[in-house]
Amino acid sequence: MAEAPVEVVAYDPRWPVEFERESELIAKALAPWLVGPVAHIGSTAVPGLSAKPVIDIMAPVESLSAAWPAIAAAQQVGYVHFPYKPELMHWFCKPSPALRTHHLHLVPTDTALWRERLAFRNALRADPDLRAEYQALKLRLANQHGRDREAYTEAKSPFVAKVLHALQQGGKSAA
Repeated sequence: MAEAPVEVVAYDPRWPVEFERESELIAKALAPWLVGPVAHIGSTAVPGLSAKPVIDIMAPVESLSAAWPAIAAAQQVGYVHFPYKPELMHWFCKPSPALRTHHLHLVPTDTALWRERLAFRNALRADPDLRAEYQALKLRLANQHGRDREAYTEAKSPFVAKVLHALQQGGKSAA
């Protein structure tokens, strides 16, 4: 199955609007399994940050096993399930792996993954210098790994880890 290439584009102010629209659909479809509000994560959730034009959505669930039936419900509203990091989340893309407009991550709220994704997003929102540094990295990596989404994501990991470590230490979030 063909995968969408890595393309980083300028920030689009329509992304939060699209998140709100899609989060309402998800909240309704997955209501029996959600334990809180759906969150906009990833670069499209950071005003002014260039990003892949894919809305990343994290939906809070009690546990992966309890949320197993939510997979079918997400598929009913157009999401394609893929066992990406199945020990951490239930992961989906929409409408297909070749053309992605949305990613949906069902993540238990009591996990480091849940806390770290929100903390990283919030750090980028709060610090223009950090945001600029991350944007430059993303643009460089998209150029290097335009046909390998996994390599692109993995190459960002050291930056993300540095920011999260700095946050845990209570210091400035810059990497």
